[in-house]
Amino acid sequence: MNGKRVLVTGGAGFIGSNLANHLAADNDVVALDNGYLGTPENLDSDVEYVEADVLDDDLPTDVDVVFHLAALSSRQMLEENPREGARVNIEGFVNVVEQARADGCETFVYATTSSIYGSQTEPCPEDMPVDAATGYDASMLGRERYAEYYSNFYADLTLAGMRFFSVYQGYGGAEEHKGEYANTVSQFTEQIANGESPVLWGDGSQTRDFTHVSDIVKGLVRAAEERLDGVYNLGTGESYSFNEMVEMINDALGTDVEPEYEPVPLDNYVYHTKADISKIQAATGWEPEISFEEGVEMVCEPYTDDQ
Repeated sequence: MNGKRVLVTGGAGFIGSNLANHLAADNDVVALDNGYLGTPENLDSDVEYVEADVLDDDLPTDVDVVFHLAALSSRQMLEENPREGARVNIEGFVNVVEQARADGCETFVYATTSSIYGSQTEPCPEDMPVDAATGYDASMLGRERYAEYYSNFYADLTLAGMRFFSVYQGYGGAEEHKGEYANTVSQFTEQIANGESPVLWGDGSQTRDFTHVSDIVKGLVRAAEERLDGVYNLGTGESYSFNEMVEMINDALGTDVEPEYEPVPLDNYVYHTKADISKIQAATGWEPEISFEEGVEMVCEPYTDDQ
């Protein structure tokens, strides 16, 4: 993508800031954020930061492309405040689409979630049955249904919903400000590097399709460049257990910190995730480039550099 004016909502957050900084090298980028889950400290100086909420009027939607990443992005947030979660994740989505469409923007890429697949040990294709097991799932499925409506109703408008799998970068990137909401790779690395035992739910055999944020960013950009429509998985197609992850972190750090285990405290807990990425590959040629082994090394590198 080159020479475009781009809006990234949630643009000061973890994924949003990585995307905004990446695009700013060749495009005019506006990062919109209300500061709840993001911080402008994540942004490079050539990104224009606008402090605003996706529920506001008069958003800076006079752009060529909108990447809508703003969301209350965890199960816990929706359980603590389900009405606010629905407003931000669904009404905020509709508000941004309506304003962008009125300003002539016809390319819309948005964040949704892979948690709607539930626990799956086999790769999940986009056309498999999905379920709203939590309020967060319901809000993201709401986005997908509204996107389907807009796509069907407005012939020139494309809306690509990207079902993220377990996205990570590490505290040496843009995750530290998220604290308890950061990916487990990042949290466990910080704990192990400080000699603290990470707490694993159950027996640690649950698996995740861990996807490095740089691959997510490239997938988002390709979706916009190809003006994709519909929903697409962004993952690696491989999964690793939490026990394997802890072992890999210890190997990378040169430590030997044992995890602690406690019972799973949640109903409807997702034990396993794995993406089928053939649809996005066929549509754009996108391939994840960073293996999990390499990604763990990258997360651990700032800690080993200090030694």
